[in-house]
Amino acid sequence: MSDKGQRYRAPALEKGIDILELIATQPAPISLQAIVKALGRSTGELFRMIQVLQFRGFIEQSADGGGFQLTGRLLALAMNQPSVKGLIEISLPRMRLLAAETGQSCHLVMHSQGQIVVIARVESSAEMGFSVRVGHRRSLPETVSGTLLYAFQSERTRERWEELFDSQMPADELAGFRQRAARARDVAWAKARSTFVAGVTDISAPVLRGHEAAAALTIPFVQFVKTKRTLEDCLALLITAAREISGGLLLSDSKI
Repeated sequence: MSDKGQRYRAPALEKGIDILELIATQPAPISLQAIVKALGRSTGELFRMIQVLQFRGFIEQSADGGGFQLTGRLLALAMNQPSVKGLIEISLPRMRLLAAETGQSCHLVMHSQGQIVVIARVESSAEMGFSVRVGHRRSLPETVSGTLLYAFQSERTRERWEELFDSQMPADELAGFRQRAARARDVAWAKARSTFVAGVTDISAPVLRGHEAAAALTIPFVQFVKTKRTLEDCLALLITAAREISGGLLLSDSKI
């Protein structure tokens, strides 16, 4: 983030935030030496900061001792916000019904610093299924749910989110992402083969708060030999569930 317009400085706090943001972007635990190199600071500057973050439960060493990773502490803090807590409380009963109707798992996704983060999930009601863990993060442009979240935002919000995307993202990839988002907004749903797991097709619908997406409700559809519902059936049920959750949010907000 640019320092432009920053009125006050708190160097120690900024170093701690830099560490957390760096670790959050890593696909695997990162060593102290790698953190020092990536942030361009000395070991002495960061060692005690890392020790404090570990003591307070925000980061932990991996099981093999090869590096540091985030714990669920930050996610827990975020999910304790009244708006997020209310969203999950309204969504989960309907998500359980959706899982029972479709025989597929489903999960709820929000935006976080240019990424999607899973804040709730319900397992498949079938004997076997595929699900995504709570706390899972991926770059927003790489996902169907991220495309949908982006699609249902104001132009100003979309511009702000784009600043958080990988600076190395080619211009043609960004243009393609914008086109997919425009199509998703037109039909109010999105579908694509998973780029993460072979054999899975992700389908997603927006959970709206007003005219903007507060979250995206997603099914990672798996085609079994004896699938309870077709992909088209599941998509229709998913859209209905997302609309009902949106209605629940509207009702809840009107009581505040």
